[in-house]
Amino acid sequence: MLSTVAAFALLWSAAFPAVDPISYEAAVAADPVVSEGVETSDGPTDIPANLTEDQAALMAEEPDWSARASLYHAGGGGATGNDSLGCRPIAMRTIATDPRVIPRRTRVFIRETVGIRLPDGTVHDGYWYASDTGGAIQGQRVDLYTGHGRRSMDPVMRFNQRRLTITEAGRFEGCPPAWETASN
Repeated sequence: MLSTVAAFALLWSAAFPAVDPISYEAAVAADPVVSEGVETSDGPTDIPANLTEDQAALMAEEPDWSARASLYHAGGGGATGNDSLGCRPIAMRTIATDPRVIPRRTRVFIRETVGIRLPDGTVHDGYWYASDTGGAIQGQRVDLYTGHGRRSMDPVMRFNQRRLTITEAGRFEGCPPAWETASN
C-alpha cells in the first residue's frame, strides 16, 4: 500500500509533469523590457532603454543604501492618518525610513521598482519620498507605502522582505508630490 506522501507525489507528478529548466539567457531574451548596455566602472550594466537621463545616471551609480523592505497600507490596521511630516501618505511614493540612516525629506531612487505596472496602468519611475518613520523601522529597513487596502500591495509584493538598492536622488520640501507632479 502507498503511503500518503507517495500518493501525493504520484498525483503531483501527474498534474505537473517535469519540464526542462529554462536557461537564464532564454529567460532574459523573453523579458519584454528592452535593455541597453551601459559601461560603468564595475563593468557593463543592463538598464531599461526607456529611462530618462537622470534615471539612467541613478541606475548606473553605486547605491547609497541597501535596505530590507516591507510593505504597509492604509486600512485593516495598516497606516492611519498622516505621515511623520504631517502629510497624507502618497501611494507608491511614500517610504518610511529610520531617519538616522535615510533622513526625512530625502528623495530616493529604488532601481528595483522602476517599470512596475501600477493598477491604474502607469509605470513606476523608481522615485520614492522619505516622509514617514515607524517604531519597527530601525537601521537598514524601509517600509514602502502602497495605498489603501491589502490589494494595493500586489504590484510590489515581490519586494516584501527583500533587500533593495537605494540611491539618494535629492531633497524635497513640503509634502511628497502626488503622481501627476512627481516626475517634474
